[in-house]
Amino acid sequence: MQLVVARIGRAHGIKGEVTVEVRTDEPELRLGPGAVLLTDPAAAGPLTIETGRVHSGRLLLRFEGVRDRNAAEALRNILLIAEIDPTEMPEEEDEYYDHQLMDLDVVLADGTEIGRITEISHLPSQDLFIVERPDGTELMIPFVESIVTEIDLEEQRAVIDPPPGLIDDRAEIVSSRDDSDTEPDTAPGDDSGDDSGEAKA
Repeated sequence: MQLVVARIGRAHGIKGEVTVEVRTDEPELRLGPGAVLLTDPAAAGPLTIETGRVHSGRLLLRFEGVRDRNAAEALRNILLIAEIDPTEMPEEEDEYYDHQLMDLDVVLADGTEIGRITEISHLPSQDLFIVERPDGTELMIPFVESIVTEIDLEEQRAVIDPPPGLIDDRAEIVSSRDDSDTEPDTAPGDDSGDDSGEAKA
């Protein structure tokens, strides 16, 4: 299986180093010296990493055969792609690669279908599952232990225990309106305050 692990940025210095935008949680494993990476566009590779170092918070790489600034600059915006065994698991327990989580069915503990994971968003505070519901709408489910209680790769499902309002806040808002003296002809779809997709834990 092929996964994008980085994008090459601008040249750094005059000896062939480039900055890279890291797109993997395991840069030490995927972007270490000796790693051979495919590229997009394919004609630019494969590229073999010769050296790597961190400078001012950014990863700098030098590739075999790239010896000057002009050659480094010619690699700008190229995507670096690693070949990964689809059965490989991260070293830490209860961690998963994005490709293992994509397309998992999201269900409640009682089996109620919520939707399907279509994207994983990595934020500084936490990761989010972007879940497409059967009606085509999307939800954002924080990937935290208190909400995502089980990942079952064999059954291809993620079991969640959402707090009140995370997936059904529209229904709760409508219910609260019914309890008040609001106009009876207010339709649930008129509520513009539905921000369940921005729930954070």
